[in-house]
Amino acid sequence: MNVIEQARQAYAPTQLAIRTERSVEAQLVSQITARLRDAMSQSAGNFAALAVAVHDNRRMWTTLASDVAGSDNALPQTLRAQLFYLAEFTEHHSRRVLRRETDVSALVEINTAVLRGLNGRGES
Repeated sequence: MNVIEQARQAYAPTQLAIRTERSVEAQLVSQITARLRDAMSQSAGNFAALAVAVHDNRRMWTTLASDVAGSDNALPQTLRAQLFYLAEFTEHHSRRVLRRETDVSALVEINTAVLRGLNGRGES
């Protein structure tokens, strides 16, 4: 490494990105939703990828339901109830997707709406 590169590194900003719980949740929902969309676009040819994406989505929603059901959750009671209902719907709809009775579009729509809320954009 030459002197110029050493100087750049020494004086480069050392500020680390600050991640909030909300931004971590948004990133997770975004990643899983992208995987659901990808699997939806190729569902006829790759059911295994669809099943894995649906399973991961179910795990995320099961964890979310457990969190909002806890007495120490700080979200408003109404929002907690709505999220718990969405988790129940997701579980039921996921079973139907895996039985090939329906597609994942409803799951993608739910995740997208939650993502808008996490990102502070509300309904568009």
